[in-house]
Amino acid sequence: MFVCPDPALARRIRWLENRLPALSGAPIRVEPKPGLRDRYGEVHAGSFLRGRCIAFNCQAREFPRIFVHEVFHFAWLRLGNPRRRSYERLVEAELRGGARGELGWSAEWRKAALDRTDRLRRTRRWREYCCESFCDTAAWLYAGRAVHDEFTLAAHWCERRRRWFARAVGRNRLSI
Repeated sequence: MFVCPDPALARRIRWLENRLPALSGAPIRVEPKPGLRDRYGEVHAGSFLRGRCIAFNCQAREFPRIFVHEVFHFAWLRLGNPRRRSYERLVEAELRGGARGELGWSAEWRKAALDRTDRLRRTRRWREYCCESFCDTAAWLYAGRAVHDEFTLAAHWCERRRRWFARAVGRNRLSI
């Protein structure tokens, strides 16, 4: 499923694969890329969906969480509109319920930048937030780390997300 030229990184990926739901799809290349940047500055990783590649620029202790997050960008792309919309309704209910915090910085800063019209009009900002929230939630669930300073969402909202993933992903093979 994953192709990695670095043997140490490949071992870590194999360990993480055992924690993930069953996956299907063409191989994804995983490679270290020091100095990786996007339009906002230096980043921990980047997924190149069309090129089926994930590039990393993170410390070893952050790798599991970042790796799972990036893998789930591929899953989001192939999740299908009904499940993506279902996840959107979940986070929309959280916002209406006054939920603060998130399960990763990539979702948290996007959430903070939203206004009411983004949600109502399903703007690009809203859709990007939903994608990042989905990927951060997957990392929280599957990376093997129960506590992190970026996990700021209240426990009852986290439990709702856990139940959503159990229903939407569950024992199904997830296409990436």
